[in-house]
Parts: sequence; structure tokens; C-alpha cells
Amino acid sequence: MAVYTKVSAEEIETFLGRFDVGTLVSAKGIAEGVENSNYLIETTQDRFILTLYEKRVDPDDLPFFIAMLDHLAEKKQPVPPMIADRTGTKIQNLCGRHACLIKFLPGISVTMPTAAQARATGQALGGMHDALQDFNMQRANSMDHDTWRELAADCGPGGLNEIAPDLNDIVVAELDYLDAHWPVTLPQSVIHADLFPDNVLMLDDAVTGLIDFYFSCTDVRAHDVAVTHAAWCFSEDGEQFDEAISAALLEGYSDAFDLSAEERAALPVLARGASLRFLLTRAYDWINTPADALVTRKDPTAFLNRLKYYQANPGVFVA
Repeated sequence: MAVYTKVSAEEIETFLGRFDVGTLVSAKGIAEGVENSNYLIETTQDRFILTLYEKRVDPDDLPFFIAMLDHLAEKKQPVPPMIADRTGTKIQNLCGRHACLIKFLPGISVTMPTAAQARATGQALGGMHDALQDFNMQRANSMDHDTWRELAADCGPGGLNEIAPDLNDIVVAELDYLDAHWPVTLPQSVIHADLFPDNVLMLDDAVTGLIDFYFSCTDVRAHDVAVTHAAWCFSEDGEQFDEAISAALLEGYSDAFDLSAEERAALPVLARGASLRFLLTRAYDWINTPADALVTRKDPTAFLNRLKYYQANPGVFVA
């Protein structure tokens, strides 16, 4: 989440007039994240998230996201559905952007998860995958393995090497490895593809919300497990791996939706791919984020460290 498009209180008040949600009490920009402009809205009736969709979200994809969230909500999964206005419309326009008003879910995003919280997150991810088995819509992964080489080129050798010495050579070598080893026959489904701790809301050890589904797509289901593993099982800088968190996350997932032997065997390669994908997107944002944007840039080397760990420890997923 972030704020690229500034919206005045008067504009938000007028926008809320389309809905039966009460009148505006307060509005605050949310700086975390890099994808869209987000505001925490409080009205006389409730709290909401106002999202304005920026450059990385194709407006044509919004019906997919809405249908996915509605499907998961109907299956009693902890997700925030989008709110319809008085005409039944969910996709709005505000300040020249497509926008949606989204249900606010209670809870906080943990920065130092416990094993119990990791287990609950694994169970929530597995429950989401189970609930999506009969969801029939599809969306191509705009950040899949086939896009990473172009993304690296967009960063440029000079840009990558300014982030870390010899980073361009490391990236090129890893791209070659993944091209040769990427699994293509594993089961696919709709996945979250971005389940970092800041996209999971918790109260104590219970998951109260899975949020920020704007990378959701149809892809290898086990890739979702690998992304979540890379996001949850390391210190923020990627320097320290937590075996207890890893075990709890994988056990929680298996409690809800078990991995096949073939999927588990592919996790080391999928985790290397997840690390490279976030290394590259963070590098791109590090190089290109406007200086005046109200947004927190994220350090790409945190995922370089994760990549190096997975390269050196392919047995980390062995039960």
C-alpha cells in the first residue's frame, strides 16, 4: 500500500456520497507498500480502505479481483470484499484513477512472527487454496518466470551493480539456472502470489485477514507456498533464517491443503525463483520510485540474501 495520488478530504467526502456507508470522519494516507494509493477511511458507520489503482494494476483485471474476493468471502475465508455503491457498482473513478472502497478488517500485521502465527498463516494459505479449487476465472501472472529477464534488463547492469557489487552477474546466472530447472508440470490454481507478513492481519495467533490480492493470478500452486516461505522465514534483512517458523508454516499449510511429493520436491527451485522475483521488483522500484512519493522503498538486498540461502540450502524443505 502507498500514496501516489493525493485525494483531498472534500473529494473523499463526495466519493463516499455514492455509498450507504455514513459520512466522513477521518482519512489518512497509508505509506507502506509500492503498488497503489491507499487511504484508511473512518465514517460515522464503519472503517474502510479506499484504494486508487496505479500503474501496475490493469483496470481490466479488477473484475477478476472482485470475483475472487467475493468467492473467498462466500467460502468464509478471511478476505476483505469490495463495497458496492447504491447502484451495485464496485469499480469507481476518483481523481483520474479507478478506485474501490474495501471493507476494513481488524488485526495487525506482525513484523516478528512467532511459530504459532506462522502456523496460522500456513493454514490460512492452505484454506484459501482449498476454497479456490472451484473458482473458474483465470488471470495470467504478470510477474511470472518468463518476465524476470526483461525486468532485469529494465533495471540495467549499472542500476543492479549500484545496489550490490556484481549483482548483475548474480542475477544473470540465476536466470540461466531457473530457465533450465523451472517446473512446468505441477498443479496450477489461482494463487495470492504476495503473501508477506504485511498482507496478513492477525489478532494474537489468529489470522483475521488476508489482504492485497493485486498480484493474484493463475500459476503453479506450490509457488504460492514458496513465496510465503521466503517472505516469512527470514529476518527482515534476509540475513537470518528461522527453522521454527519454516517448520510451522509448512505444517500449517499441510494441515489445510497438503503438498504432493512432486510439489515439495520443487520448492527449492520455486523459492529461488520467488527470491529473484522480489529482488528484481524491489531493485526496479529502488531505482525508479519518484523522490516525492509518500512510499517506503524496500531494500532489494534482503532478497539477495534469501536467494543465497536457498542456493546453499536446497534441503531446507525436507520434512
